[in-house]
Amino acid sequence: MRLIRTPRAAAFCAAALLLTTACGSSGSGGSSATGLHPPALKAPAELGRTEGQVNLIAWAGYVEDGSNDPRVDWVSGFEKRTGCQVRAKVAASSDEMVKLMKTGAYDAVSASGDASLRLIASGDAAPVNTGLVPHYKDVFDGLKNGAWNSVDGRMYGIPHGRGANLLMYDTAKVTPAPTSWSAVFDDAARYKGHVTAYDSPIYIADAALYLKSRRPELGIKNPYALDRKQFDAAVALLKRQNKYVGEYWGDYLKEVSAFKSGDSVIGTTWQVIANLAASEGAKVKALVPKEGSTGWSDTWMVSSKAKHPNCAYKWLDWIVSPKVNAQVAEYFGEAPANSRACAETTDKNFCAVYHAADEDYWKKIAFWNTPIEQCLDGRRDVTCVPYAEWVRAWTEIKG
Repeated sequence: MRLIRTPRAAAFCAAALLLTTACGSSGSGGSSATGLHPPALKAPAELGRTEGQVNLIAWAGYVEDGSNDPRVDWVSGFEKRTGCQVRAKVAASSDEMVKLMKTGAYDAVSASGDASLRLIASGDAAPVNTGLVPHYKDVFDGLKNGAWNSVDGRMYGIPHGRGANLLMYDTAKVTPAPTSWSAVFDDAARYKGHVTAYDSPIYIADAALYLKSRRPELGIKNPYALDRKQFDAAVALLKRQNKYVGEYWGDYLKEVSAFKSGDSVIGTTWQVIANLAASEGAKVKALVPKEGSTGWSDTWMVSSKAKHPNCAYKWLDWIVSPKVNAQVAEYFGEAPANSRACAETTDKNFCAVYHAADEDYWKKIAFWNTPIEQCLDGRRDVTCVPYAEWVRAWTEIKG
């Protein structure tokens, strides 16, 4: 497995991630709870002849054709089978994906949770007829009808994979073994200068998730739906943490290096980074603390302006087919979406390590979403803090 994951900090660093009041947003409980009313677009009832081409926007590592590594190629097989020639654009951020989709020049995109709701609300992404994607039936149930990829039970894409933001620690220098996020928040002084945190405004949600159980009087239900009091509490916690942080990371190689050298001994990570650090000699372990964790899930969405919709649907089915989905998951470093992919991985322990089929594990993960003024937890009596303010607050937190 080769780690090529594009750092996601950039995906959340735009200054304006607001959806319009008319659009609202989706969150836990569906659009009826949060007021998201996307344009009335229809999914195709059937597919026609393929158009010979498909234009994709994707994260690095999702559309590999052998040009980066001749051993890694799942595009050529798709082109041979369908006759659809793949033209892919690698995007560095969710904002870039949203902008590119608005041009109408692309047929599908591998959107993360912060981009997917914007594409749904703006009408740039169309609902998907999952009946036209045969392999959808094998997608893990926990990825279907998510707060980030559906509205009122209508899917707006095909799930690709998922991952959790974990707590990693140096087993030789952090004792006893931590079980709570308190190790990097309330107890961070114990590791002054050696705490590491994810460098992104979305990290405010990690603080909110901790406060959800640490301070129940705040009434936090959803770490992406914070009213002013809840938001200020999360920001205050992160400002206190700041003086103990040695490094905010956005580049996985820097985090691996910091744990190997001892510059970092505890902080947030991804499973694939923990694996890499351990393989290079770092004495580390990673876990989901008792409060749960934040995480991410990507979805292949079809443009409402797609010029090659039939090839796009063929791609959606191909990328979530067992063998291909297994290849992508191992190359990229994530849990696959297709339940049958686990039988196709080269490393037969891969799905166990990434908890691919452990739905109880994923129930503890609050997947990234876009904070907007209409509270994603369904509250109507308050206004929640939109993401543009998360960006401003993050600059203050880091000083």
